[in-house]
Amino acid sequence: MSETSVKQQAQKDLSRSVVSLLESWGLSTQDMQDMLSLPSSYRARKFNKLREGNEVLPDDENVLRRAGYLLRISEALRTTYPCNPEMAGRWIRMRHRRFRHKTPLDMILNQGETGLILVLSELDCTFSWDLTGSVLPKTRC
Repeated sequence: MSETSVKQQAQKDLSRSVVSLLESWGLSTQDMQDMLSLPSSYRARKFNKLREGNEVLPDDENVLRRAGYLLRISEALRTTYPCNPEMAGRWIRMRHRRFRHKTPLDMILNQGETGLILVLSELDCTFSWDLTGSVLPKTRC
């Protein structure tokens, strides 16, 4: 398999995974566009093509970074609620005091990439740790 076809398959897999995740959260096409910072030309038909693997997300740094955050949020929810996969969809719509009694979904939709980072930081302490630039102290042997 050539390097190009491996990259294309990875882009298809990423696109399908992200669209499937957003649909599992019950988002509208407009919300999906906003969450991924996609142009308004992305309509429902385009999302169907993404889901089917006939189209891939744009090769845009901003879109791909947001897609990565979304998949990390999904993974963090999967590890937080390993015995209850339905809880992920509920958690994203529950009000939280750390978000000033707004839902994680509201945070993401209203604050864009900053909201994604806030939600991911809440779920994944390693992500938050990395953001602060923290390092483990050197220990003496």
